[in-house]
Amino acid sequence: MTSSAGKTRRKAHLALADGTVFEGFAWGADGATTGEVVFTTGMTGYQEILTDPSYSGQLVTMTAPQIGNTGVNTDDPESVDGKPQVAGFIVRDPSPNTSNYRAEQPLEDYLQQHKIVGIGGVDTRRLTRLIRDKGAQNGAIGTESPDTLVDRAKAAPSMAGLDLVSRVTPKERYEFTQGRTQWAVPFQFADLYRPDQVKPRGAEFHVVAYDYGAKKNILRCLVDSGCKVTAVPASTSAADVLALNPDGIFLSNGPGDPAAVDYAVQSIKDLLGKKPIFGICLGHQLLALALGAKTYKLKFGHRGLNQPVKDLATSRIEITSQNHGFVVDVDSIGELAKTTHLHLNDGTSEGLAALDANAFSVQYHPESAAGPHDSMYLFDRFIDSMRGV
Repeated sequence: MTSSAGKTRRKAHLALADGTVFEGFAWGADGATTGEVVFTTGMTGYQEILTDPSYSGQLVTMTAPQIGNTGVNTDDPESVDGKPQVAGFIVRDPSPNTSNYRAEQPLEDYLQQHKIVGIGGVDTRRLTRLIRDKGAQNGAIGTESPDTLVDRAKAAPSMAGLDLVSRVTPKERYEFTQGRTQWAVPFQFADLYRPDQVKPRGAEFHVVAYDYGAKKNILRCLVDSGCKVTAVPASTSAADVLALNPDGIFLSNGPGDPAAVDYAVQSIKDLLGKKPIFGICLGHQLLALALGAKTYKLKFGHRGLNQPVKDLATSRIEITSQNHGFVVDVDSIGELAKTTHLHLNDGTSEGLAALDANAFSVQYHPESAAGPHDSMYLFDRFIDSMRGV
């Protein structure tokens, strides 16, 4: 089979659990892989997507057709260890060329190095429409027969009820000190590449961050906002967190079903009202569960850099970066907390505030890596909550 680069490649298939099969060609690492097939609508930011721990256990489909033209580098990974987190990668047209002043390696070489199985030549428009109509479902990628791949997809575990946090959370506590201004960007390009460049304020507050699969740029934003950041594993007890004498507690993003991470929910329950709390993405869902609300699985999730969210306090519309398949049930929040933000496409929960507990959270990713910078004010809100105490 011939790819867009004119290179002869082995035929490969993506098979879904419902028996649908997509033909393409092998790209990336050799082998076969399974996971939940999802799509993301970002036109760019594929390296940040590949390395976001919230994508653990998923076969990620890029809706933008050509992927790989800017290569990869050592600055943009979002996982703390810098490694890809996806179970597999699905694209329409892998770029045969790498052309960017920051590129250090072609994308396919990067996938091969980290043993990420991919497939190119897939009709990603058809695949995206199928997921939108039928919902996200398990799939398998490989060069085996389509029937074998369908069987693999059917045998893969359901995302509902799956604790993936235990796969990506660190084993040990660590200090995070890097700010956004410490990225290695050539001086002559700094203003173009990082127009929001700021000087770190200095460590005014000590924040303990539960790392459920944290993105590095979230932690960088905390550092730049004036925080000393101590990240802890997801299983860390409330007593051990309080023993660190933090000024505030941060709940990070992460993968999987929040209801399956009951140990994290219990720790948050034990911390409510004792320190200011700020949660993002999975952290938003876990905070809601700790307050007594419920979560459920969306049909195909919100993944992309262009998700519209309304701030109910200001009526301001923010364009946000998102990556989640589960969501907080707005109706279940009731009097437990105040709903602060809603998704304009489907009215789902995008933020809450529990004023009595000095806790708030958002479903989207305000740190903007990759994505728009509309929501950076939330880090200042967290600082204000600690300063108020």
